[in-house]
Amino acid sequence: MTFSAEHLVALALFLLLLLSFVGRDNPKRAFRSIPAFKELRRTIQLSVEDGSQLQISLGHGGLLGPHSAAAFAGLTLLNQMADTAADSDQPPIATGGDATLMLLAQDTLRHAYWRLKLPEQYHPHLGRVTGLTPFSYAAGSLALILDGSVSASALVGHHGQEAGLISSASQLRGAFVLGGSPDLSGQALLYASAEEPLLGEELYAAGAYSQAGPAHQASLRAQDVLRWVIIIAILISAGLPLLESLL
Repeated sequence: MTFSAEHLVALALFLLLLLSFVGRDNPKRAFRSIPAFKELRRTIQLSVEDGSQLQISLGHGGLLGPHSAAAFAGLTLLNQMADTAADSDQPPIATGGDATLMLLAQDTLRHAYWRLKLPEQYHPHLGRVTGLTPFSYAAGSLALILDGSVSASALVGHHGQEAGLISSASQLRGAFVLGGSPDLSGQALLYASAEEPLLGEELYAAGAYSQAGPAHQASLRAQDVLRWVIIIAILISAGLPLLESLL
């Protein structure tokens, strides 16, 4: 029996629905510890107490290209940060290098203020396009970081070599830096410069680890199950010819 792409997609959807209901009673089980998200939660709480600002860089990847998953991971994290810190003296600010992405970022922030019953405190400038090319986007972000009172900077989205500039500027301000990118050059720079880099698929686990809802947690569990299914299928397909030759 062979498994086609349609079989794997159907299995993934089934597992996602199943685990969404199974995980409701105990949403934190079976997740390994990722220090980056623990430290980010602590930093968000401290920023609310001391009146400093959180800045999240969503990168310059679009919503329709191959980097859309990273962009949505950043939007999910922005939503959770806004829920915690939107009513502080210095509300979170989002920057990006794609106009469509920043429209969604503004909408995410607007809904966070509505949920907190503080719609009058929302302002569109909390989500800004700082440049439409990678390095112009980084230059615009630098001005916000160096001239403001940023205590934490999260780079979650598609970042290339410009990630090193943003991360270095945040460190000059003494800010906590968390970063993850699907781009290999961006990953390498963030691994070297960020206080807490997100490695590989940790970037896409932002929703599950920031308590964004059971669907995000179920998605992470479904990925784990599918990974083991694929590993077992590979081992079986590799082992069957060997067994046939021995028999």
